[in-house]
Amino acid sequence: MHTLLSIIANFVYFICYNLLMKKNTYEKRTKIANDAMNYIYKYIDTDINIDDLSIELNISKFHLHRIFKDEFGKNIYESIKSIRLQKASNLLITNKYSTITDIANMTGYSSQTSFLRAFKERFIMTPKMWKSGGYKEYSNKIVEKILNPNNLIDKNIDFSKIEPSIVKMPELKAYYIRHQGYDISIKKTWQKLQTWIYTNDLKDYKQMALHHDNPIITPLEECQYIAMIVLENENGSLENLSLPTLNIPKGIYAKFSLRGKYGDVIKLIQWVYHTWLIESGYETTTNPSYTIYYKNHFLSSDEEFILDYYLPIKYV
Repeated sequence: MHTLLSIIANFVYFICYNLLMKKNTYEKRTKIANDAMNYIYKYIDTDINIDDLSIELNISKFHLHRIFKDEFGKNIYESIKSIRLQKASNLLITNKYSTITDIANMTGYSSQTSFLRAFKERFIMTPKMWKSGGYKEYSNKIVEKILNPNNLIDKNIDFSKIEPSIVKMPELKAYYIRHQGYDISIKKTWQKLQTWIYTNDLKDYKQMALHHDNPIITPLEECQYIAMIVLENENGSLENLSLPTLNIPKGIYAKFSLRGKYGDVIKLIQWVYHTWLIESGYETTTNPSYTIYYKNHFLSSDEEFILDYYLPIKYV
């Protein structure tokens, strides 16, 4: 009898140990992939060296490539190229005083020739055609995909009455969960983050979203949406430390306040980039925009939001 109990105890220990190891391995691989992606976005305006990245993350290039591909479904070089072109397509619209060569340099391209070839391959038009208005039709096709079929979204919202304020924001440390895709399934990611908040019994925090990708330019299924929590006071210890962290860059931002329902945000972003920014005398940067929620429509029962949208800007 004693031997049988011993065998059962060892078996249970073995199962629990393996589950724990699998969980630890999964969390470690996820952290490596997320850290790699954050590094790419942070240094997208430079000639990113994968050797430097693997040293930064203390992992071999072989394992870095494999983990990244498993997590995001495409290799690092494809991701770098895609992100550079997304940033360039934004800058071509908003930075009217920057030449095509300037924008190629700002997004890490060493030559204008390679930039022109890559841009045309991605957007089926030249940067000049895009800058001259080709972006409007391309963007409208993406935005239409997210419009609610129940007509909960007012397609004719008058954003011109929104008067942004110009603010200087500090660097912010955020705990986050990365979500692939810009659609209603983001709600599930916020529910997971809400569970983490409850587990740690947090009271003073901001709910935020980081828009690494511009959803009016990037195909919605490719968008990286980052659901985040920024603690007002991090003096206490957290019970659950399973979430990774990232730093949101400090800088000068235009802040737009909006109240609405699901889908209205993407219309606001389109207006900000296609109308306000072009007329404002400001230019945007390669830093990501972000949102601070005062009421989160992904978590509220009436699906309404109250938020501030922050766009990184510079005066030219």
